[in-house]
Amino acid sequence: MKLTILLGSLRKGSFNAAIARALPGLAPSGVSFETLVPVNQLPFYDADIQAGGFPEAVTSLGRAIKVADGIVIVTPEYNYSVPGGLKNAIDWLSRLPDKPFAGKPVLIQTASTSLLGGARAQYHLRQTMVFLDAAVMNLPEVMVAQAQHKIDPATGELTDAPTREIIAKQLQNFVVFVRKFQAGAKLQA
Repeated sequence: MKLTILLGSLRKGSFNAAIARALPGLAPSGVSFETLVPVNQLPFYDADIQAGGFPEAVTSLGRAIKVADGIVIVTPEYNYSVPGGLKNAIDWLSRLPDKPFAGKPVLIQTASTSLLGGARAQYHLRQTMVFLDAAVMNLPEVMVAQAQHKIDPATGELTDAPTREIIAKQLQNFVVFVRKFQAGAKLQA
């Protein structure tokens, strides 16, 4: 199973990037991950740019999402919502004619220094995914609270055992979710 990671953080020492880097080691066997182009490599969405043709970075991102079995979005929370770079990427992707998120299984993870672990960003992102017609797995949720205490600042590694355990459980459930979704899609075809 091929899963693709869309990372909403740009910071060099990002807690969310640490979570994303930990995913291959926490996933069930047979699952591979690809990290997509950083969201800051896309131009700001502009309908005038779109009218002249989609930038290659946008179409490339859309193709990678379209061919993946599922998408894992790992993002921080900015001002009670998703970061601007991630929102911009989603705005571009939503305008592609082949609708890469439509019918695509999506998993959302957030990490934050707050006690809520990025919950508000996650809920805003879930609302956006409704418009994109994505199939978001609801439970279990992963919202890594007080991430600064769960990631080793020297190595950038996720070291907190309970957090690693819940992420591993979520990934196991996501694999089952993706397989059920794929089986249902085959029956409808």
